[in-house]
Amino acid sequence: MAQARELLAAGVKVIDLAADFRLQDVAEFERWYGMPHSCPDLLAEAVYGLPELNREAIRKARIIGNPGCYPTSVQLGYAPLLKAGLIEPTGLIANCASGVSGAGRKAEVHTLMAEASDNFKAYGVKGHRHGPEINQQLRAIAGSAEVSALFVPHLLPLIRGIHSTLYARLNGAGQAADLQATFEAFYQGERFVDVLPAGSAPETRSVRASNTVRIAVHKPLPDTVMVLVVEDNLTKGASGQAVQCMNLMCGIEEHVGLTQVPVLP
Repeated sequence: MAQARELLAAGVKVIDLAADFRLQDVAEFERWYGMPHSCPDLLAEAVYGLPELNREAIRKARIIGNPGCYPTSVQLGYAPLLKAGLIEPTGLIANCASGVSGAGRKAEVHTLMAEASDNFKAYGVKGHRHGPEINQQLRAIAGSAEVSALFVPHLLPLIRGIHSTLYARLNGAGQAADLQATFEAFYQGERFVDVLPAGSAPETRSVRASNTVRIAVHKPLPDTVMVLVVEDNLTKGASGQAVQCMNLMCGIEEHVGLTQVPVLP
């Protein structure tokens, strides 16, 4: 945000991989990031850079707030259900886990592989900065201020990868709906979202180093839906998504530079 005004004045389009242009509420930004926002006027102009849900606005944008890695998986998992009005808007639960690269490269004891290996734990239990981002965007998707999700992040003993398990209560329409068909129709034609066959359980290694998201939808109870989402937190959760946005902003085919297949093993 310290550089954006000068860059835009010079005619440069901006894609911010940090969090300066994700939250539209200035007070919310300042609460979670502990600093004043230096250009709230640009914040009002910024477009949230999740192409599958915001493609046309991204094409026209001058400044993009690249989504957080966790929020990408949560939004893509809930979007078909919220858009179709199949779930209760409150009481959503997002139980998510990420590899240690999600914390960046800074030297901290808890992200040393000797500390993270052979271990699994929750963190940010009292609140995490991706929580308000998730709720802001889910409300935008649903077109309702009533939507609220409880987000709990966990640390996986992996270098890269995110696995999100999402829960929601189905309403009457949702209980009667074909959820598999709903997801397949919603993401039909989306190159980077793979809706798996019914009964599947996606694995993080199946998306490693790729821009692909894999999603499986389950109905464990008559009134409950569970969505499993995997992505690479450094690609679709960060730089790959930024390239996807850049392609749209520059009039390039959206998939250019992003066709690498997952690295397995």
